[in-house]
Amino acid sequence: MRVIADLHIHSRYSRATSQKICVKEIARFARIKGLNLVGTGDFTHPRWLEELQETLAQESDTGLYRTAKKPESSVRFMITTEVSTIFTFENEVKKIHHVVLTPSIETAVQINNRLEKYGDLAVDGRPTLNMDAPHLVEEVMEGASENMVFPAHAWTPWFSIFGAFSGFNNVEDCYQDMEKHIHALETGLSSDPPMNWRLSKLDKYALVSNSDSHSAWPWRIGREANVFELKRLSYGEIVDAIRSKDKERFKFTIETDPAYGKYHWTGHRNCNVALSPQEAAKLGNICPVCRRKLTRGVEQRVEELADRPAGFKPENAIGFMRLLPLSEIITTVLGTSSPYAQKVWSVYNKLVERFGDEYAVLIDATKDALNKVVDEKIAEAIVRVREGKVKVIPGYDGVYGRLAIFEENVCENPFPRRVQQLNLTDFTEKNQ
Repeated sequence: MRVIADLHIHSRYSRATSQKICVKEIARFARIKGLNLVGTGDFTHPRWLEELQETLAQESDTGLYRTAKKPESSVRFMITTEVSTIFTFENEVKKIHHVVLTPSIETAVQINNRLEKYGDLAVDGRPTLNMDAPHLVEEVMEGASENMVFPAHAWTPWFSIFGAFSGFNNVEDCYQDMEKHIHALETGLSSDPPMNWRLSKLDKYALVSNSDSHSAWPWRIGREANVFELKRLSYGEIVDAIRSKDKERFKFTIETDPAYGKYHWTGHRNCNVALSPQEAAKLGNICPVCRRKLTRGVEQRVEELADRPAGFKPENAIGFMRLLPLSEIITTVLGTSSPYAQKVWSVYNKLVERFGDEYAVLIDATKDALNKVVDEKIAEAIVRVREGKVKVIPGYDGVYGRLAIFEENVCENPFPRRVQQLNLTDFTEKNQ
């Protein structure tokens, strides 16, 4: 059976999340999206854990859960969380986020009992713990050998293992003697497998992709995911397929174009400056407007650590497919300002009703079949995204990238001050 899994999302108890997130809403939109396995997120938060205990029913021998009120639902839940560790390494403060997977609510309780000594778990769905990364892994793995830990959104400038501001240059320095328990890295929205393949030291890790969604809306949940082919869906099968990088079971990941991510390029949001790695290096990573340090983007950080040329692919690499949320595609074609718009939902619902779920629309529906349901331009846009024939104006410093499907979608000057479109010397002189 084909399993599409998003293992990293958040509840309403995490900061900057939708207050409407609940198990019922997650299950509803996961099914519409086409996910049949989704992480619960935030099991470390006491109130969310109580909700999970009240609203989920455990399957007898799979290590997964269904909604108690709709046991017939096709959506299963895996018990997951994200935690933040803050510690000092070689006289530098490190702030690293990690994803934790566990096979039951009972083992989640055991993990919480261990972690509550290092921080207040009730403050945030993604708690901040005063412990180093090796100690976190030790505590989690001593609870149960089936548990799994991997670094979250590995390349974002803040709070990630390779982050430009508080990260490491390799996995071993971060996890030290506990690195033996690290089998995967989460790519994050601003990087994709080809970018990670440029580092030979990452070859032994499986690259997983998840949405890190802060809402249940279908343009957030499942925007990145993992695709498995399994004889039987269970926690153990999923974790083993990841740990072993088994290409027979772990088929590919679904990725947004990394340029769509909020930290792909280097830049300054307040100064409206976005730069490629090469241009940022020419300026010494100093903003030409305010003269402060630029927020170094993921592409530049990868370039700094890479020991292989762009385009290199390891022999044992798991495949990937680039997609973008269907709502975002429709919004771009219709020229509306938001995927919340009723006319976007109208088109979206027609497609989902006809083909079953969003992934079926994005991956499986033929152009001829799409043309029978929606306007030809929307059908063409869906196919172009699937075939990688679209442009994305890169995101930077917390600003999402912008999708340009047809030439008329590309504005001549997407950023008021975009250094690569100007004479570098003139720009610098004007802002001295």
